[in-house]
Amino acid sequence: MTRQQILAELKTGNARFDVVIVGGGITGAGAAREAAGSGLRTLLVEQKDFAWGTSSRSSKMVHGGLRYLGSGHIGLTRDAVRERQRMMAEAPGLVEPLRFVMPHYQGQFPGPRLFQALLAVYDRLAGARSRQRLTPSQTQQWAPGLNQAGLLGASLFTDALTDDARLVQRLIAEASQDGALCLNYVSATRIIRNEAGMVNGLVVVPEGEPPESGITVSAPIVINATGAWADRLQQQGPSEQPLSIRPLRGSHLVVPWKRLPVTCAVSLFHPEDKRPVFAFPWAGTTVLGTTDLDHRENLDQEPVITDHELRYLLQVAEHLFPGASLSARDVISTWAGVRPVVTDGQGKTPSRENREHALRQDKGLISVAGGKLTTFRQIAREALEAALEPDGSHRLRADDQPVFQPLANLDRPTAVRHLTWQRLKGYYGPALAELCRDADFTEVADTGVLWAELEWACRQEQVHHLDDLLLRRTRLGLVCPAGARTLLPELQKRCQRLLDWTDERWQREVERYLSLYQQAYALPSEGG
Repeated sequence: MTRQQILAELKTGNARFDVVIVGGGITGAGAAREAAGSGLRTLLVEQKDFAWGTSSRSSKMVHGGLRYLGSGHIGLTRDAVRERQRMMAEAPGLVEPLRFVMPHYQGQFPGPRLFQALLAVYDRLAGARSRQRLTPSQTQQWAPGLNQAGLLGASLFTDALTDDARLVQRLIAEASQDGALCLNYVSATRIIRNEAGMVNGLVVVPEGEPPESGITVSAPIVINATGAWADRLQQQGPSEQPLSIRPLRGSHLVVPWKRLPVTCAVSLFHPEDKRPVFAFPWAGTTVLGTTDLDHRENLDQEPVITDHELRYLLQVAEHLFPGASLSARDVISTWAGVRPVVTDGQGKTPSRENREHALRQDKGLISVAGGKLTTFRQIAREALEAALEPDGSHRLRADDQPVFQPLANLDRPTAVRHLTWQRLKGYYGPALAELCRDADFTEVADTGVLWAELEWACRQEQVHHLDDLLLRRTRLGLVCPAGARTLLPELQKRCQRLLDWTDERWQREVERYLSLYQQAYALPSEGG
């Protein structure tokens, strides 16, 4: 169904669902996938774009979290590494293994022996060995140009990397294929309850429509998967133990790969606060991240990197690769995301806060927040099981059912490179055959992105604003200089008609996008 068809069905007033999910990030998309795959009539609504919030602004890593293991969170780490292995098996090209190098320097904690012991436990939890101890010369082969002063060697291990926004989009596509109705730019404004206080629906309002024109949809279960915004729906009910969310900001820098040519993730403990930070290859660039600070700004506004965070992240390159002489002039773009950490209010430093998820149940309203990108499936299933348990009339599908449907045999077009084809299979799954029909396989500005992907997004992936296309359906706005400004004329020729936008609408969208880019994705001195 098209967006217009879905909205038309909702506006009839006869729309009834088994479950409505509020929030189109990784948890909400995962819940929609599991619910629809279990035969539940499912609606998902997102107030902005799919993955607009945390789920397009993470560090892109699908990992168990060694630091959580070091803090004693063995259960969280075990679940995460097993989910990592599962995703790499089910969605190669979307979730890809990435080698990590942790250099060991004289006098630094933890030393190589202790870190190797930690990795031994990590490998055992994953059921696969990846760890290796490197000599100083081997370390230089893995990370040429690495700081050699006091270098004792390094530990080598494997985790995984993804495009988080495309991961969400793949889940939305899989859920839709199983019958879920998924809408972006539709806000949930009010929970509806019966006389006994039980949920029996909610009111939703599409973007651009007045609040009084809200659409009522019926459902006995609402999953509140809005992350940092979870308290807004919770406040509409008599929850005895509402989730207490501590928004924490993590910022990143994107630099040209040729300025910092890493082929694996290289980590260190930052000299300022001893937090683990990384330089890693992503989408043809190198990314430096991440910070971990309280975010006190308006959650409805794009989070923005600060001058302090810029300097903090440049220090990562300075300490790891001093010969690169990286500076702010090298930065292509930035991004900042807000982690919805569930806090106990004990006044811990941000990095000491527990990263495990939490659930609250309130007569049909299930609120969930926290957790890791890697464990989205388990979090989604736990939320749905909590909602379905009192009723008993519905059950979730078996836990071993695949999240990602396999792709039928499809020959690679000769115009598409092997690595690009692998990525396309992961990003689009069974839809790839249709995407390839009469497609233009020309690359966009040597980015590896194909014009066929942009055209597909315009036709099939609910592009409502230009930033949806350039910052989430593709990452051209992050990996091209100046937010891909020079591509806009060609983009207009190819995409305006597919989006059914007038010349006036196109110009408004360009102005909106460029303003947003300068504000939230450029350097802080440029963005204000």
